[in-house]
Amino acid sequence: MRPLLKRIAVLALGWFFVLLGITGLFLPILQGILFILIGLIILATEYVWAHRLLEKLKTRFPTISRKATEASARAHQWLRRFGRNKPSSPVD
Repeated sequence: MRPLLKRIAVLALGWFFVLLGITGLFLPILQGILFILIGLIILATEYVWAHRLLEKLKTRFPTISRKATEASARAHQWLRRFGRNKPSSPVD
């Protein structure tokens, strides 16, 4: 049951960011493109069409793609560094 719950949470979060991004295109307060990209990155883990769209965007905008890849690598390093310092949960 947990994999299904995780999939539903990922899809809900991805679509939330996409809708927030679409709203942000019309409101000056929100960064619409940023939220749409975040939503697409999340949805790309579940949908092939989102993955293909991100690949097209990477070829169309290589500079932004390179910066995003560098930021992603730094985020993974940061998460690994802090993830190892967490105490392990006790096994019952």
